[in-house]
Amino acid sequence: MEQTLIAIVVFIFGIMIGSFLNVVIYRIPKGESIAFPASKCQSCQTPLKWYHNIPIFSWLFLGGKCAFCKEPIAKQYPIVEFITGIIFVALFMKLGLVWYLPFVAASFAALFALVMIDFKYMAVPDNVNFAALVFALIQPDFIHAAMYAAIAAGGLYLIGLLSSLLAKKEAMGGADVIVAGTMGALLGFPNFFAAIFLSAILAMIPSLVNRETGVPFVPFLAMATFIVYLYDTQTTQFLEKLIYG
Repeated sequence: MEQTLIAIVVFIFGIMIGSFLNVVIYRIPKGESIAFPASKCQSCQTPLKWYHNIPIFSWLFLGGKCAFCKEPIAKQYPIVEFITGIIFVALFMKLGLVWYLPFVAASFAALFALVMIDFKYMAVPDNVNFAALVFALIQPDFIHAAMYAAIAAGGLYLIGLLSSLLAKKEAMGGADVIVAGTMGALLGFPNFFAAIFLSAILAMIPSLVNRETGVPFVPFLAMATFIVYLYDTQTTQFLEKLIYG
């Protein structure tokens, strides 16, 4: 019962962070401040009251429409809030109520914001990307986390540099390198490689469907990282069995 109550509190905190992520997802690609001005309707530009911003519940209470002009409010808002809440609860169930849980959750929240921004704009803001990396480094074994982050980012940078030289064009963006650093800090080795492999599998079908336009790769890196982080023990055991038989 106690764990259930804590999970509910964690979920509520998660959807509140999800509400903030909606601001990040909407404003940062436009170069706007995430602090000012206060939230407003995107259709009629009327500033919203505080009770219009209660995560999930306000959208449901208003029937998915603006309280002033009655224009539809994008479903993205409650969906992002709900998914963020689920992410936080999943991490709580994985780690328990440890001191570094908020930082791990913040790192994955930042990665989730990158997923949404990259899918929508095919761009990855450096400030959100670096935030995910910094939060990922705040954990009990900081030294190893920093070392894994440096190796993962440096390794991917060298691979990208070599690929660019061979292809005579840029083969990998700097955003992928920073995300690799975050993956290294969160997962360590060899699970980092498992996440890279899983991300390639996740991206395979969308890449084939969208051959002409291409697909952003950061969202698949982020999704694979979350899956491998939750199932790190199983992943390690699978890799050991695969390598040593």
